Formats: sequence, C-alpha cells, structure tokens
Amino acid sequence: MKSHRKPWFLVVISITICVLACVTINIYFPAEKVESMAGEIVDDIRSNETEEQEEPPSNEQSSLLRKTLRALSCSYAWAEEATTVSNATIRALKGQMKSRYAQLKQYYKQGMLMEGDNGYLSQGNTQGLGLKKKRDLKTLVDAENKDRKRLYNEVAKALEIESSQVSRIAEIFAKEWQK
Repeated sequence: MKSHRKPWFLVVISITICVLACVTINIYFPAEKVESMAGEIVDDIRSNETEEQEEPPSNEQSSLLRKTLRALSCSYAWAEEATTVSNATIRALKGQMKSRYAQLKQYYKQGMLMEGDNGYLSQGNTQGLGLKKKRDLKTLVDAENKDRKRLYNEVAKALEIESSQVSRIAEIFAKEWQK
C-alpha cells in the first residue's frame, strides 16, 4: 500500500510545482490615464490664452443667474478634480516649463528644435546662430529635458506606476509634445 501512495504524492507535488512556476505577474499600466494627463499638462504648458475676467453683473437678475451657474459649475469642477492627478511638484514643473516654452518657441518656429519619440527635446540644425545663442539654446534644452524627466517621474509617483515604466510615460508624452 505504501508503494501506491508515493507515486500519487509525487504527482501532486509535481503538478503543484508546475502551477506555481507558471504564475505570471501582470503589471497594470494605466495608459489612458497617462494619455489624458499628458494632454492636459502639455496643453497647459503650451497654451497662450489668458483667462478672461468676468464682466460685472448689470442687474440683480443676472447676478442671481451667475451665482446659480457658478454654484452648479463648482460641483462639476469638484467631480473633475477627482480624476485629475496633480501635486505641488507637478504644478511647479508646469510653471517652469511654461515660462521656458516662451523662450523656446522662437527656436521651434525656426526648426532648430525637435521633439523626440522618447519624450525629450533635441536640437536640430542650429546653423546661423552665434556661439552665445547656441550656448543659450543648449542650456534651455538641458533644463527642459531635466524638468521633463522629473515630470515623468512625478506622474509615475502620482499614478502609482513602477519607476521601471517611466520610459513608457515619456513615450506617451512624446506624442502630445509632437502635436
């Protein structure tokens, strides 16, 4: 009887080992969230529009209507904020990058800057620029790329994505920068 138990025991152990060896770990990557966030961030950095001030109400009825609409829009904004991921570092980076974009814009127009598929900025043909302008451009590009790297890492942290996936985040942002 003991001889019959050993083969079954070995079979059960073998099957258990095979099942455990076949377990794979799927890492969730929220591509849609990253795409949405990238679009918002890039639009914010590259927008030139300034928010217009509201006109003062002309009479009491329009004032009541504005207050009602404002109250309704606040509830909508709260719902929207829950899906938007941001933190102090991301906001600061966006501010720095937005002010830098004003300086980089002229070089984009002249074709001296290119958006790489890796999410980073590179210099193109800088022929016609003096040494000082080339140095200034290189300084701007280096600062931009440094901030982009920090931005991608912060997005990963905010969305709880593993740091090994930061290059995927950068590639998604690259598509938005290229638009």
